[in-house]
Amino acid sequence: MPTIMITGAAGFIGGHVAREAERRGGLSLRLMSHRRPPAGAAGAGPGPDPGAAVPGHRTVRADLSDPGSLRGVCEGVDVLLHCASQIGGTPEANETVNARGTAALMAEARRAGVSRVVYLSTASVYGRGAFRAARPEDLVRNPGSPTSGSRAHAEDAVLAAGGVVLRPHLVLGDGDRWVVPGLARILRALPGSVEGWAARTSVITAHDLARLLLGAGLAPAGDLTASVYHAAHPVPVTVRTLLSAVAAVAGPAADPAAGPAAGPAAEDLTAVRARELLAARGIPGQGLDMLTSDHWFDSDPVWRDLRCTPGPDFEAAFKELAESYRRALLDI
Repeated sequence: MPTIMITGAAGFIGGHVAREAERRGGLSLRLMSHRRPPAGAAGAGPGPDPGAAVPGHRTVRADLSDPGSLRGVCEGVDVLLHCASQIGGTPEANETVNARGTAALMAEARRAGVSRVVYLSTASVYGRGAFRAARPEDLVRNPGSPTSGSRAHAEDAVLAAGGVVLRPHLVLGDGDRWVVPGLARILRALPGSVEGWAARTSVITAHDLARLLLGAGLAPAGDLTASVYHAAHPVPVTVRTLLSAVAAVAGPAADPAAGPAAGPAAEDLTAVRARELLAARGIPGQGLDMLTSDHWFDSDPVWRDLRCTPGPDFEAAFKELAESYRRALLDI
């Protein structure tokens, strides 16, 4: 029975990975969390996601910002799925957790003889640009924020240790506090669509991403043809389709910006004008950049190498998530 350690197991993606591993069965789980034990773990109180119950598996309390707390955490571990990251906050916090913390964790993994490390990174390490069916080997990292810059440094530490990196773009699912809430804020601040919302973007559900992370951790070495993969549903989504779905769950205040569903009265704004309107509401414009140019990343290799079949397409998957998002957006 292989032992898998999941960092960030009480978080958004880590919780989904823990649940997927529990569903798969035949695995011994070690769940690492620095704040509180994952819900349902031995000795745990209520966690951030009650559905993440993984009873009977060991919980490890350790903090990436404290290298001393990492000593020994990888003993007896076969596969390390590193899903913990600092997102936002000060540049110093990002560097401490993502860069130096990951480097310290990799040192522990090497010392303990962990056979496979998989790191959950992000496509934001590429910075701004238009990406069309883009492959990792054809792109140059150009991170534009302290978070993405420090996660690029974390990638370097993982790759130097012989690990595997997965880079998703937009991740949807129960527990999402970033993507759909951020899109809802943009919609509510704008009186119409922006240049037709014609761009295409890569998305993946947290459930599918968990399947890929676990699959990359357990796949025979000979099946992996790359050390860096994009992780998304193979079929990109138009921004118009994505925002129409978000508007449908975000309430009446978002409807005017949903594009064609808003009717003839809705404006079609230029990106410059939209940025001005967002700035007036105190909303950063970086999110708009991702919505007005293609961010489509080729993910066929990861599905092929792991012999996995992608889950439902965007519209079917979002329909399943709609009610939980509707509840989550009530206070946004």
